[in-house]
Amino acid sequence: MKEFSFGIPQSVIVGKGTIEKVKDLAFKIDKKHALIITGPNLAKMGIASKVEGFLKEASVEVDIFSEIEANPSVTTVDKATKAFLESGADFIVALGGGSPLDVAKAVAVVAKYGGKITDYEGAHKVPGKVIPMIAIPTTAGTGSEVTAFSVITDHERDYKLTVFSYELIPEYAILDSELIMTAPASVAAACGIDAFIHAEESYISRDASPFTEAMSEKAMELIGRSIRGYVACRENEQAAEDMLVGSLFAGIAFSWARLGNVHAMSHPVSAYFDVPHGVANGILLPTIVEYNALADKGKYLKIYNYISKIPEYEDTFEPGMLVEKIKELNAEIGIPNSLSAVGVKEQYIEAMAEDAMKSGNIFANPRSSKISDIIELYHKAM
Repeated sequence: MKEFSFGIPQSVIVGKGTIEKVKDLAFKIDKKHALIITGPNLAKMGIASKVEGFLKEASVEVDIFSEIEANPSVTTVDKATKAFLESGADFIVALGGGSPLDVAKAVAVVAKYGGKITDYEGAHKVPGKVIPMIAIPTTAGTGSEVTAFSVITDHERDYKLTVFSYELIPEYAILDSELIMTAPASVAAACGIDAFIHAEESYISRDASPFTEAMSEKAMELIGRSIRGYVACRENEQAAEDMLVGSLFAGIAFSWARLGNVHAMSHPVSAYFDVPHGVANGILLPTIVEYNALADKGKYLKIYNYISKIPEYEDTFEPGMLVEKIKELNAEIGIPNSLSAVGVKEQYIEAMAEDAMKSGNIFANPRSSKISDIIELYHKAM
């Protein structure tokens, strides 16, 4: 067995109605002024105000920054950092899906150490502890509340940059299933398939370990049994909780095992064409699973059985069956079947492939890839 390491450097609370515990966590952090970083819809729905009320019960002063867009930009990070510094806040409550959580992590770095988020692009460039954070996810997909990554779009380069540091992992996280029970079906599908892919890619990653495999397997079990039911009816309490906890476990897994070609290739798709991250991932998944079949060491059968209602066994299973099952799942939950269906243009493929090759996830993919392979995979996914 190769050497590996892991850590769970945070406290996580899971349960329906647990959002009110944000006031207890604020007391533990021992800070007195929070900036809630969230999106405009959560502000309009009153969820940010609800969190604000709980914090004020703990005698915490509160400001709210809600100007977070999908695929958030470097400019948004600059604005949120300015809001944090001008407010006099001393900790952050990150409320929302992957976009607000990614911005919150970026602000936690830049507000502490200065400069721009582009200065910290890459791995392990954050010099030390960042501004304290409490993360409250409102989608079951990114797992950002437990990951060591912040992904921000740099429009000057049409590029999604990644900051990777274990210092980015929020100190506390609250997983309240009530917060994901009003999501539109399209959001539930995109976030849900993203969470599944986090588990699948970390499971077959070259950097997988017994620890990450355990997290990935449990994530796939929970997501596989509930994604269809959750997309069909977000008020399904058990399905919602399965998706939220599955997303959490998948996030822990890929923080230590990384991902693969799906994520490396999806980031340029989102950067160039503003395609939602989960949708881009879902479209690419069947093509990459087919490509990686050559490197499979028996894990494809397990993945198949996690997402299939009828199990298969070694003497009857072939890797192509997993590809077809994923296509079937995508169709059931409404994920488009090609990149062309979401507006991707052939003439951008070489530029996207160059950006994909800059991702560290390429090197964790189980099958080696050259830029010519990535170009061919993009063409197949069209």
